[in-house]
Amino acid sequence: MKRFKIGDEVEVLDEAIKGIVVNFQNELVLVETEDGFTIEYELSQLVKVTNPLKVTNREVAQVKKEKELPKKKPSFVPKPKDRNAPKMEIDLHIHQLTTTTRGMSNYEMLNLQLDTAKRQLEFAMRKRIQKVVFIHGVGAGVLKEELEYLFKRYDNVEYYDAEYQKYGLGATEVYIFQNA
Repeated sequence: MKRFKIGDEVEVLDEAIKGIVVNFQNELVLVETEDGFTIEYELSQLVKVTNPLKVTNREVAQVKKEKELPKKKPSFVPKPKDRNAPKMEIDLHIHQLTTTTRGMSNYEMLNLQLDTAKRQLEFAMRKRIQKVVFIHGVGAGVLKEELEYLFKRYDNVEYYDAEYQKYGLGATEVYIFQNA
């Protein structure tokens, strides 16, 4: 009794060969493999492939999409050099603070710069910003002295010259203690 008919898809038991039944000769079955070769096998060596799994590329893509885990965003880890970088910079050069200095005396310009520094320092304290750099320039050193006098009035503030490579001698860095 024949278990197969012409056109059936079969697999070989002890080999990784698939094919389609094309003919019968005595007790042998002629199978055309996927590669196009015709090979004879005994009935006992073959298994009929029932309900072969046919999957489209679209179905595979949908399954992959469902199984795809949401990608974790890489967390930002600052480099050690950047970890100590100031969080806020305030340029106190007079041309950065006003459009024109026409009609302003040196005293008025200095007061504008100091008022800006005080306002920005208090803003940094409210926003809990730990490091602030005040860029004052080199000049005669009057603004730098006045800034130091301003910083001495705060108990939770420590000040020192800012990084020389980045700012030169014309900047002061302020560290604000947060638990004070």
